[in-house]
Amino acid sequence: MQYYVYILASGYNGTLYVGVTSDLIKRVYQHKNKLVEGFSNKYNVDKLVYYEPHQDVNEAITREKQIKKWNRTWKVRLIEKSNPEWDDLYQEII
Repeated sequence: MQYYVYILASGYNGTLYVGVTSDLIKRVYQHKNKLVEGFSNKYNVDKLVYYEPHQDVNEAITREKQIKKWNRTWKVRLIEKSNPEWDDLYQEII
């Protein structure tokens, strides 16, 4: 099974949300359609700007926790390394 660490944004250089899932398409769909209560819904964080696959669930969870602890500058750098325009990558994965 594949697991994903992902970052959602409210827009270019906007509010960020870091999560982990085994079904990236379904999870982002839930965020986009406001089916997830809490932070991402409250702050309209629904654009997939970064994701990385992992084979091991523990590795994915560890990576998610690591990124969550990072300061904003490091997270922005991670996003912009592979997605400098902050494009919504959802269309790319469906």
